[in-house]
Amino acid sequence: MSHEDLNRDQHIEGSSDRTFGLVFAGVFLVIAGWPLFHGEAIRWWSVGIAAAFALVALMKPSLLTELNRLWMKLGILLGKVVSPIALGILFYVVITPIGVMIRLTGKDPLRLKFDPDAESYWIPREPPGPPPGSMNNQF
Repeated sequence: MSHEDLNRDQHIEGSSDRTFGLVFAGVFLVIAGWPLFHGEAIRWWSVGIAAAFALVALMKPSLLTELNRLWMKLGILLGKVVSPIALGILFYVVITPIGVMIRLTGKDPLRLKFDPDAESYWIPREPPGPPPGSMNNQF
């Protein structure tokens, strides 16, 4: 059983179609210009795609509605898949080994072990804190 209902129908407000088109145009321009950093030729196919996205975004952004919706659905799907995997890896690679090492060394960092002979579990503060009278009229 999961603590999160992954079957729920999410309604996420996506970006406007114009913004979506302009962002994709920018991404394809970066893809087009990236080889210039390595002394290679520009990727003209990417410039063409960037120009097409920019033109559609500026002239008739409603043509990008379905593509924008599909992009958002892909993002939701990736979030449902990647998040549990990443958190599982974090738990089993980082948290679990730390817990095992603490148990093997016998440490009790939270002082949770029960001591039947203890009169109190109160931990005296050293050095002592402020006098109780200083808590009157705080404001």
